[in-house]
Amino acid sequence: MSDSRAPGAGSCLGRRPLRRSWCELLEGRVKRQKFNPEREQKLKEAALHLLRSHQNLDDLLLEVEGPQCKKLCLSKYIDCDSSEAYSSPSTSFIGSALQDQASRLGVPVGILSARMAASSIGEICETTGLSSPTVLLNLEQRKKLSSLIETAQYLLANSMFCRLSFCQELWKVQKPLALEAVWHLHIQNIVSLQELLERHSDMQALVVWLCRNLGLLCEQMEAPSPSADVARAVLADFVRMFVLRGFQENLDLKRNVEQEKLPQVAAAVLQSLLNASLEALAAGEQDVSVAPGPAQCWLTVFSGHMYCSVIATETLKRYFSHTLMQILTYNPVLKVSDAIQMQREWTFVRTSPLLTSLYRRLFSVLSPEELLGCMQEVLDMHEVNWRHVLSCMSTLVVCLPDAQQLVRDWVARLVAHAFESFDPESLVPAFLIIRQAALEGPTMFPPYTDWFKATFGSARGPHSRSKKALVFLFTFLSDLVPFEPPQYLKVHLLHPPLVPERLRPLLTDYIALARTRMADLKVSIEDMGLYEDLSSAGSATEPHSQALQDVEKALEVFTHTGRIPVAVMEASIFRRPYYLSHFLPALLTPRVLPKIPDPREAFIESLKRADKIPLFLYLDYRQACSTAEEKKQETPVEEAEPSCASGALGALEAALGGLRAAMVDPVRHDVVSAHIATISEKLRTALDPSEDSVKVPEIQLHVPTSELGKPEQVCVGLWVQWAVGLLLTCFCQSLVAASSFAPLQRQGPWAALFVKLLCGRALLPAVLTRLCQLLLHQGPCLNTPHLVGLAALAVHLSELGPMLPHVDVGLPSSAQGFSVASFLDGLLPCRTGKSLLFCMRFCTAAISYALCKSPSGFCAAPHDRFSLGLVKKFQFVVLRLFSEAREPPCLDVTRDLLWRPLCLPSTDWTRAALRLWRHRTFRELLKEKEFQLTYRDWLQLELGIQPEVDILSDIERRDFHQWAIHQCYLPEPASAGGCDGDLEVACSILTEAVIDFFQSSRSYDHLENSDLVPGGRAVNQDILSRLQEMVAELELGRSGAARGHFLFQIFCRRLQALGNMSTVAAHLQRQRELLLHKRILLGLPPSMLFTSLQGQPAAVDCDEFLHFVNSELRNFSHGGALTHDITAHFFRGLLSTCLRGQDPPLLVNLTLATCQTECPIILTSALLWWPCLEPVLTCQWKQHSQSPLPRALQQLAEARDLAKSFLSLDTTLPIPRPTWVFAASLHFAIQQALREQGRRELKRLDFEREEVVLFLFFFSMMGLLSTYLAPSEAIDPLKTLDVCAEILECLERRKVPWLALFQLTETGAGLGRVLLRVASDQHIRLLPLAFFSLLPRLDPNALIREAAFLHVAVDMYLKLIRLFVAGETSTLPTLATQSQQYQNQDDPLGLITKARLFLLQSIPQCPERCFLNMTELLATGKDLDPEVSAALQKRQQAPPNLDPDLYGEPQLF
Repeated sequence: MSDSRAPGAGSCLGRRPLRRSWCELLEGRVKRQKFNPEREQKLKEAALHLLRSHQNLDDLLLEVEGPQCKKLCLSKYIDCDSSEAYSSPSTSFIGSALQDQASRLGVPVGILSARMAASSIGEICETTGLSSPTVLLNLEQRKKLSSLIETAQYLLANSMFCRLSFCQELWKVQKPLALEAVWHLHIQNIVSLQELLERHSDMQALVVWLCRNLGLLCEQMEAPSPSADVARAVLADFVRMFVLRGFQENLDLKRNVEQEKLPQVAAAVLQSLLNASLEALAAGEQDVSVAPGPAQCWLTVFSGHMYCSVIATETLKRYFSHTLMQILTYNPVLKVSDAIQMQREWTFVRTSPLLTSLYRRLFSVLSPEELLGCMQEVLDMHEVNWRHVLSCMSTLVVCLPDAQQLVRDWVARLVAHAFESFDPESLVPAFLIIRQAALEGPTMFPPYTDWFKATFGSARGPHSRSKKALVFLFTFLSDLVPFEPPQYLKVHLLHPPLVPERLRPLLTDYIALARTRMADLKVSIEDMGLYEDLSSAGSATEPHSQALQDVEKALEVFTHTGRIPVAVMEASIFRRPYYLSHFLPALLTPRVLPKIPDPREAFIESLKRADKIPLFLYLDYRQACSTAEEKKQETPVEEAEPSCASGALGALEAALGGLRAAMVDPVRHDVVSAHIATISEKLRTALDPSEDSVKVPEIQLHVPTSELGKPEQVCVGLWVQWAVGLLLTCFCQSLVAASSFAPLQRQGPWAALFVKLLCGRALLPAVLTRLCQLLLHQGPCLNTPHLVGLAALAVHLSELGPMLPHVDVGLPSSAQGFSVASFLDGLLPCRTGKSLLFCMRFCTAAISYALCKSPSGFCAAPHDRFSLGLVKKFQFVVLRLFSEAREPPCLDVTRDLLWRPLCLPSTDWTRAALRLWRHRTFRELLKEKEFQLTYRDWLQLELGIQPEVDILSDIERRDFHQWAIHQCYLPEPASAGGCDGDLEVACSILTEAVIDFFQSSRSYDHLENSDLVPGGRAVNQDILSRLQEMVAELELGRSGAARGHFLFQIFCRRLQALGNMSTVAAHLQRQRELLLHKRILLGLPPSMLFTSLQGQPAAVDCDEFLHFVNSELRNFSHGGALTHDITAHFFRGLLSTCLRGQDPPLLVNLTLATCQTECPIILTSALLWWPCLEPVLTCQWKQHSQSPLPRALQQLAEARDLAKSFLSLDTTLPIPRPTWVFAASLHFAIQQALREQGRRELKRLDFEREEVVLFLFFFSMMGLLSTYLAPSEAIDPLKTLDVCAEILECLERRKVPWLALFQLTETGAGLGRVLLRVASDQHIRLLPLAFFSLLPRLDPNALIREAAFLHVAVDMYLKLIRLFVAGETSTLPTLATQSQQYQNQDDPLGLITKARLFLLQSIPQCPERCFLNMTELLATGKDLDPEVSAALQKRQQAPPNLDPDLYGEPQLF
């Protein structure tokens, strides 16, 4: 038994392919040697020593297996994929084998199994096959480890496994342990992490190992992997153990040395990983190309919910407080001077999102009081990282609105302590903190200006206690001056601390020092804006940009007050350099001036009247505006670069995705607010930040048509359209997601904050344009999430209404623009069945949202929630669609409104609408006068219904109208929007509603679009039918007493409100109004134009209609006659009324006799339309009377027949009286002959009465002017001119004075009274055009001899010039455009030139008596034509006999 052979044999095992077992080697010797107890004992001791000193138990067991057990190795049993694996390994078999082997070796089975398990784990972790280190196992390793753990659990359950030995042996394994393997041992209760870590002998090495492996784990978590859930669980369990052991209060005083080490290890690991994360964040802020890497993963462990079920709240608070202190004191390299200069870059939105996320996670556990206490302790005891301190303050102010007051109180305590101890170390944090909070904007924290004025601007300030305190303050401020940004110096200079007079030099010295600093910075306080935000987070604004902001703010103030703002007046006196150099140039920017002065133009004129604009600046401005008008051209819309747009949209989309993900817990207001702040920053980065800095009083908006997807139809950039689409989609989705997790009243202000993002100057036009597209053209097709989201958006936009600019959609009816609430109301048309249903759904969602969001606030201030139009349209739609709603409602007082069901796709909108209709809160709202749907409101909405596509049938619609008028609004008091039971009031309101609807842009809608898009469509005829029924009922109930008809009272009041017709636009508007009045008259029974007066003798009253004709309809007639429809309506009504009297012929004769004197155009109209009128009147008369037509009507027929005979017979016929009736009839006959035959000889005029020819000449001139105003192919203007000239020549031959026709007046009962009531005012004004068109046909010498000619010619010439100046001749077609005969007369200006030359040549030839009445003309015409006036004056002063060679014969044309 040589001992030397064993090693030799052992050494040869590795070189020989066939090895013999130990038993085979010893077999022969065992047989030959005798039993020796001592030798047996020595062998056992040697074997035990060999087992204890050997590290690879598997290899050892390969050598000691018995003949009946080829191999006892755990790796064989747990290697499921091995070909040699047992088909059904049994843990009990492994246990028995281990017991046998342990008994053979004399080793405790627990120690043997622990060593074997540790060795096997080492082998499992080693077989990763990866070149890079890893802390996670692959699938094969997990299977092997699972089998091993199952075996270990069996051994542990049967007291065959030693945990202590296993922990010691595991750390002795030479192969690196995978962190996941250690974690599996922990969760399977083999050995806990705490127990395992406590058994490590080297604490420093353990910390290094843990930090390295946890760092690798974070890196692997960042990469996409199917093991992500396992990695998160591993990290969470390790962190929970570290927090629990490192920050749990020490209550066990008997802990051993190993237990004392673990808290130190835990704290060291957590500290090391936090420092590594902060270092990565700092590197990422310095270099954007550096990715945070595992830092992002590690920072996610600061989530309160990860610890809530395992760790006590106090322990977690200690850990989070410790972490916050470590963050605030990490790498304190920045000085206070650096913080003063750089804190503008440390606002919430400019801080790393990972760092702000870490802050917010800490805030979720620590209360605001605890946070501020921690910050106070850090500032008192440690050197701090000012970047982290101030960014933490910004996050605190943004994410915890409740902490704002606490911050103000803390700063006040700091200031008080500083002035008590005169310690600048306390004053520095106060200034930095208050400035940092103010940098987040006025919505988050009051401006620094307000704080500085409130703290040091009064006698109650801490600096006012003593001279020492004041010296301390100015010493502190002076020490800050070398590092102060200019905006804070401006605050200190404009709002200096209150200083007693005796200590004034302290303030003077500081002001001098501050001004020197500003001069070094090249910033002038004189260039500071009038409304500049002195504590804004942005960089210093250029004077020009600031001046633009000041102009817009001043315009806003001027628009609301109508007065020049005080700030502008003060600047014009005390800050004149800025006012003249910056403010006025920004205000007087050249542009194309609007035809109707806008607020900007009115503001400029107000400043000019107040002598606040130098004359040369004003003249230069007007000249530049004229140049801009000439060079006006459309500017193409610039679109964003594709590359920039792609990157910006990607960042925005990622930020919006974060917000949507945060909606799973909308109650966490800090998280949601942080996401919104991030979205705001992404938008501000992509857009021009200066665009939102200037407020505009009005938005120019193009309302899109139904064709979508065309960028040129929308006046916004393509990038902005995409961004708005993302924003609106995110809002709708986030609202639905949040509503599924929390009720509206618990969701906080996230929705309001999000909507404020959409209201920037750059985004709001695009948002409103997109809303137009969605609500107008896609409304009925919107799904439920989009609908409820847009409804909520409308509520929030209406709440912001007073702060938003008005919307100008380019309609004349909206000269002042629409408010945003009114604009949104206009996007909900109630025209068709589909639009009615969509309007019902949208209004139901909007009102329910407002009620559910804040029920108490809604009742307290309902007007601030949304547009009144939404409530009124909801009432209209519900009453119209649901007949059960017309009954008195049974109030639903038990159940609350539910918002969440409205967000579901299967929402029953009918049920939801009726539930809202019956809800008590909504019914209380309808008691407010502003929210009541009045009779006028109902009519305006009902008039827009298109019957052909209405959801109601004709019968249902009629029943609804009857209920609404007679049961709902007619008996209602006027205070509640009704008619007080007065049918005439109901008719009056309906009539005005019809006219208003016609006049509004809504009646011009051919697209089924909004109330904002012009088109062309007729009014609802069913409403006109209701008006006819009501007027007929009213007429039946009227008494015989004369009283004014309500229709003409309405017409008169509306026309008076329009004013005069000084412009073409006013003329067209008045003409449109009159056409509507006429249309309403034609739609009502003709008898309503008349009133039968009871009495002796009986009479018919139509004075109001005759006055209406004389004052209004006459001015829109052509050729001395009204249109056929109103003429026939009058005569049918006349016969209908008179036939109800006792003597119908007499009534007709008396009425027409009145018309002959008071309204002659009625008779001329009857003469014109007699061929069409006679059969209708004859038929109507014969239906009720067998007698012939009344004498007055027969005279009209006779005049018409005589006129025809005059043109066809050679005999002379008697002329009826009055002669002007025959002249008018003759004129119409001549016009008819010109249409039919082209020409007619008028030689018989020489034998007619002079009055007939004179009246005929006047009517012919009216016909000539009518051809100028309304050219017709049927009548050639030249032929009409020839007829006029022939009649005029006849007058000249017969020596009939005709010049009086151009000087008509309505005084007395002469010629002018009749003729001026036949022609329109426009025809009378255009008489100069006819005068100078006819002069070439006459003999100039004969004209000059007329005493009145020169006076008339000069008067006509001056009136012609006035017509030209007023623009009334600009639209008249001249004769030169219609004939080659007058090529030199190419425009009205040419006619004026010829007339002027004629006068200049005629004036010297006229006799002296022609100049007797020229004084008045000279006074009025001096400014119109100085040369003609000078010629007239010279001729008056010249001797009677002049050299005839100086002046030639006057020639015209």
